[in-house]
Amino acid sequence: MPRLAANLSMMYAEHPFLDRFAAAARDGFQGVEFLFPYDHPAAEIRARLDSHGLTQALFNAPPGDWAGGERGIASLPGREDEFQRGLDQALAYAAALGNRSLHVMAGLVAAGQDRDAHRQVYLRNLERAARAAATAGVTIVIEPINPRDMPGYFLTRQDEAQVIRAEVGADNLRVQFDCYHCQIVEGDLAVKLRRDMPGIGHIQIAGVPDRHEPDLGELNYPYLLALIDALGYAGWIGCEYRPRGATTAGLGWAKPYLAGGER
Repeated sequence: MPRLAANLSMMYAEHPFLDRFAAAARDGFQGVEFLFPYDHPAAEIRARLDSHGLTQALFNAPPGDWAGGERGIASLPGREDEFQRGLDQALAYAAALGNRSLHVMAGLVAAGQDRDAHRQVYLRNLERAARAAATAGVTIVIEPINPRDMPGYFLTRQDEAQVIRAEVGADNLRVQFDCYHCQIVEGDLAVKLRRDMPGIGHIQIAGVPDRHEPDLGELNYPYLLALIDALGYAGWIGCEYRPRGATTAGLGWAKPYLAGGER
């Protein structure tokens, strides 16, 4: 049975952030994920998790100047010290929240910049991150992101991410398989899931093309979720989508997968 985690950065936007934990639990979610925890003390978030019996499935390391348009710094030359400070902060939050997966964003590469130089920085930073995370029992994940939503993002393809994972060679470095991004860039999701499952550390879902509930659009999610189960994936599946309306009203698609939800 798929283990669904509500993405609290996108879902339950009708509630203040710290109230979204209770809303997700009422609907039957047992896990949550979000982009960044750093605007709130770790103790406040942990209290919400504990109060509602939730597991923290994933969050992102600091991405640089998000408001200013940055989307990660792991591949940016000259930002290595900042990356290390952000990693230290992220691992401290992970320890406080009981979180075991940390997404490290690669960042943007502008036209004309040296991709190979970015790649070398990325590899070194991932090696450092995986080494530091291993001592804390944390898995680092990297995610290919489609260029329609995030133009210029360094990593866009699953096969490229798996090559980087193998090149770094750390047991606790895995690839995040976001079905939405993969469908936009590559398609052929079932084949890629079968091919790459040993190197996948986290999965996310959303409808394509509009990133709403995974019940309409190009992808047959009942088939994909059954396949993911059959392939032996035991991790969380993050529901990283923007609800078309009120979040709870749009959860009909999830009823077969949510235990004890109150609606």
